[in-house]
Amino acid sequence: MLYELTEEQRMLQDMVRRLAREQIAPGAAERDRKGEFPWDMVEVFRENGLFGCDFKEEYGGSQMGVLAYCLAVEEVAKVCASSSVVLLVHELGSMPMLLAASDQQKKKWLPGLASGEHLIAFGLTEPGAGSDAAGIRTVAIKKGDKYIINGTKQFISHADVAQYVCVACKTDADLPPHKGGLSIIVVEKGTPGFAIGKKEDKMGIRASTTCELIFEDCEVPAENILGREGDGFAILMKTLDFTRPCVAAQALGIAQGALDYAVAYARERQQFGRAIIKNQGLAWMLADMDTAVEASRQLVYKTAAVFQEISKDLSKVPREAIRLSAMSKLMAAETAMKVTTDAVQVLGGYGYVKEYPVERMMRDAKITQIYEGTSQVQKMVIASCL
Repeated sequence: MLYELTEEQRMLQDMVRRLAREQIAPGAAERDRKGEFPWDMVEVFRENGLFGCDFKEEYGGSQMGVLAYCLAVEEVAKVCASSSVVLLVHELGSMPMLLAASDQQKKKWLPGLASGEHLIAFGLTEPGAGSDAAGIRTVAIKKGDKYIINGTKQFISHADVAQYVCVACKTDADLPPHKGGLSIIVVEKGTPGFAIGKKEDKMGIRASTTCELIFEDCEVPAENILGREGDGFAILMKTLDFTRPCVAAQALGIAQGALDYAVAYARERQQFGRAIIKNQGLAWMLADMDTAVEASRQLVYKTAAVFQEISKDLSKVPREAIRLSAMSKLMAAETAMKVTTDAVQVLGGYGYVKEYPVERMMRDAKITQIYEGTSQVQKMVIASCL
């Protein structure tokens, strides 16, 4: 492997792989069918310290870094993409705090997040604003020692089960978001004026809840703002740079899981008197799938390793790292969609029925081309770095 894993990272990888096989995989189909948030998986992650992989030891984490977190996400995603979203969203929601919270805020919020006692969500997308942060309409007006928030967020993962939501709000109507008009404010569960709206019925990652958030004169302590007023756009962009490799790791895991199943099936399935893997057309399809997965892995691991170094000094994300972050998500997401589609083809009619996992993997893979920046947005980011 180009990026040799440390002994600690390999031990984590082996542990999560065993957990995935023994405790996560058996219930994956049922979680997909029921479409309910997987609290049993949250408990598994808590018991094994997975939520705290990327948190500092002083807050109760294991301080293993971004690459370790990606390894955990990959192994879980191989068997159950919905369960891997629990880890993904925890990293996404926590990242604004890790990047911009004051020491006092970190002492208040991070220990509960590192242990998994509390879950967290990230409130960015709105009905008219997803990739375009300039379209955000949710406003937060400061009155005394409080911010009054009004607006609606859409497609917010796990907000209904989270203790905290980091919400992107306009705090200065006269300034564009990238010039000081946007802020990130932490809203706690149960805050008056904060309500959960519609829950989406999705094609894939069905055990990951996705909700509408409604803010109606929601009063939040002014001390819950991250950084200074107007820092929101910088925090948002840096958050996405750091967390896109985790989505890439999820896509990588989905692709590897589908490839593993397709290869095992092709070695057993008999047609024309021999295993179908002996047929050149199908064998070459599997070869292409394997090559794309391995290429994605090298890019994802390299990107995670780069961000692990950057995390030692969070003052700036170099342009090369931004480029790698977008490339890793683009490559892994496109690979996941292609490989899972081909895995369904390898299984033929069996691939199209729910008794076999590859149709679920194909449905789950699609979201990796969409959330945390579509594949088209990743290409925009990469091109802007050239």
